[in-house]
Order: sequence, then structure tokens, then C-alpha cells
Amino acid sequence: MQQTKFWIKDIKSQSISVEMLTVCSYEMNVYLVKLTVGGNTGLVYEGESPKRFHSSQFIRDAFEGCNVLAAQMLHESPYDEMIGNPESVQRACTLPFSMGQPY
Repeated sequence: MQQTKFWIKDIKSQSISVEMLTVCSYEMNVYLVKLTVGGNTGLVYEGESPKRFHSSQFIRDAFEGCNVLAAQMLHESPYDEMIGNPESVQRACTLPFSMGQPY
């Protein structure tokens, strides 16, 4: 399955309708955003690399002009591996994510 690339410069220059915005939390204060637009899913890019956001408010600001129908945060915790336990069966936690301004 091929992933679509969404460029942040294109998102900011046009108002798009986003079916699902998923904030992927990998490390403290480092977030990547995955979009589903027109049935296509992929990460948001800046240049040749995925766009890194350093706070949830930066994400809200970047997508303020878009019609976001649903949003969620996907948080993966490396806690078990960090303390020497086997990988947890429930690695990811999905939480609601508010796109409302001001937060």
C-alpha cells in the first residue's frame, strides 16, 4: 500500500477537507501528523522529510484553515522496553484530539 505525501506548504496555501487528522506522538514534544484526505492517507512533509511539530498548538495553528472532520492522537509508549520488560501487547493508545482554537 503506497502512502500519500502531503506537503505543509500546499496545506497552508489551500483550504482542504481532512477526513482524519492523526497526531503521532513518538517522543516528548515531537509529533508527526498523518492525514486522510479523499481516501488517501499519508504523513505531512516539509521538503523531503516528515514535518516535525514541537507542540500540539503548532499543529492546531498549521491546520487552522482546514476543515478537519475528525482528529485523534496516537501515543506509543516505549516504557516496557525502557525498563527491560518484553514489548507490551497494547503499544499504542488512541486519544481524542481537539482542533478547537484557542486551546
